[in-house]
Amino acid sequence: MPKVASKLAEVDPVWSRIRFEAEEVTRNEPLMASMVHSGILYHKSLESVLSFRLARKLASQEMPELILREILDEAYAADPGLVEAARADIIAVFERDPACHRLIQPLLFFKGFQAVQAHRLAHYLWMLDRKDLAYFVQMRTSEGFGVDIHPGARIGHGLMIDHAHSIVIGETAVVGNNVSMLHSVTLGGTGKEHDDRHPKIGDGVLIGAGAAVLGNIRVGNCSRVASGSVVLEEVPPCKTVAGVPAKIVGEAGCSEPAKSMDQLLRSLKPTL
Repeated sequence: MPKVASKLAEVDPVWSRIRFEAEEVTRNEPLMASMVHSGILYHKSLESVLSFRLARKLASQEMPELILREILDEAYAADPGLVEAARADIIAVFERDPACHRLIQPLLFFKGFQAVQAHRLAHYLWMLDRKDLAYFVQMRTSEGFGVDIHPGARIGHGLMIDHAHSIVIGETAVVGNNVSMLHSVTLGGTGKEHDDRHPKIGDGVLIGAGAAVLGNIRVGNCSRVASGSVVLEEVPPCKTVAGVPAKIVGEAGCSEPAKSMDQLLRSLKPTL
């Protein structure tokens, strides 16, 4: 490997690997060469790629791509944490989704990853009190990806949303680091409450498909919510809950449910 490429890999191994994989795509699938060159290889950094890809996905007749690109470039320059979170999200998808075989896939193809990055932009704008623009990004994210996350919701790094269809996360929800959730998950309220009214999801939590967690309740670190469950009460750390309404049915089964992605309820040790 040339010295320049070697230094690049040391400084930013994620970006280096993505560029390597992009070059493979252009060789293996020439029909995609133009898309990959303009979307990845033309750019000098991951933040530039994210800005380009998201601007294209979020643009509409009401908000042209060029303006969105300027907004994204400004956000990434002002808050490097946005790109660090994106890197963690890419790694999370690669490590946890068996359908993801390369780091380039979330950038090009996975709407869950792309929707989360769009939300990170919306939240950045929300925190700057640019709320109308944040709502616009939320609207376009919902229209384009089928994922509706309020700009006020706080999302940790290393989030993996598999399939990402019909995800709803409310305004005062908080999602911790290294969380995994599947499609049709709702983190919502229980009615017309005001103020702090949405769930607080701890670190390392796994939330199965179709699950709903409702109200200002906490789901403890490294716990599991079984598919189709409706959670209305606090979940202690390292437990598995299931049912409607959800009840504790055993331990979480491992130290990091979000990373293991094991959703089966077999061999659960009952809680005393």
